[in-house]
Amino acid sequence: MTTVTTRTVEYPADGLTMVGHLALPAGSGRGPAVLVGPEGPGLNDFQRRRADALAELGYVALAFDINGGRWFTDPQEMLAHVLPLLADPERLRDIGHAALDVLRAEPRTDPERIAGIGYGTGGAIVLELGRDGVDLRAIGTVNAVTTGRPGEAARIRCPVWAGVGSEDPIMPPAQREAFAAEMQDAGVDWRLVVYGGALHAFHHPMVDQEVLPGVGHHPLHAQRAWRDIVGLLAECLPVTE
Repeated sequence: MTTVTTRTVEYPADGLTMVGHLALPAGSGRGPAVLVGPEGPGLNDFQRRRADALAELGYVALAFDINGGRWFTDPQEMLAHVLPLLADPERLRDIGHAALDVLRAEPRTDPERIAGIGYGTGGAIVLELGRDGVDLRAIGTVNAVTTGRPGEAARIRCPVWAGVGSEDPIMPPAQREAFAAEMQDAGVDWRLVVYGGALHAFHHPMVDQEVLPGVGHHPLHAQRAWRDIVGLLAECLPVTE
């Protein structure tokens, strides 16, 4: 296992002081980098460990914050914060750009070789960066088949991979079809993987929060989705290039 160095980074976004988690791989040179976006409740150790795992693979990884350092355990409080955010593409983009600026400013980051992955709300944020024309090498999302404003998907400049549970009531078949149509109409190199029997947030162990209906962990599909994301990065953003 390679030696990973981590540190907390604070930066302003969305009127809040965000508290991100930066993980650096062994060595001292510049290398490829990945934004890691968390789901609606916020950034917790689960996503911090994802950044650490990416650093072990050789990536500079920033698990960014969306809630000003908060982890919501009450689903209604979380929804009151997240739903207005999801309805405002400019806010999503501002949060994404603020995190991207932090990642680009890291001396170990090759600013020409950055990908974005995200879960739930964090996935919506990295998709909006793509729709805003940001030069990413890849976009990978889980539980975030969100659609954008008409025509803006044509500005996406990289492959897009999306994973979703077949039984996800928040991202039902009609939403999946709308996402696929948007990507196809825009000429995006896109893939959509539907994990059979999985609910919303199937990738995330249910820890200390109350759980909404239609939300549940699926350990096997969680592992598969992670392998799919790692494969996306290996294809589009190899550590050695």
